[in-house]
Amino acid sequence: MASRRNVRYSPLSTDEDSYDPRFDYTPKSFDKIPWKSIFLAFFLLFLGILLLFLSFFIFTGHMGGERTQAYGLLALGILTFLPGFYETRIAYYSWRGAKGYRFASIPG
Repeated sequence: MASRRNVRYSPLSTDEDSYDPRFDYTPKSFDKIPWKSIFLAFFLLFLGILLLFLSFFIFTGHMGGERTQAYGLLALGILTFLPGFYETRIAYYSWRGAKGYRFASIPG
């Protein structure tokens, strides 16, 4: 493998006046409440609860339907309940002011 010994490198500029907005720290941005995400979390939570109840009623025979439909509703219920519960729990603990929970943890 041939090495390149004739490559001339130039040093990087070291001017301290360069501004980079990525490293700004603004505590007010952590207190912003993502209302759309919280409403979506509540919607997913209640939709998941509804689908889980429907699958339970089909499994127990209180409602008409086949077991395959109940399995589908159970899978959809779990897939909607879990993220809804997780985000709602973060929003609740952030609202209560629990240590380690902030509204910034909820994606906007």
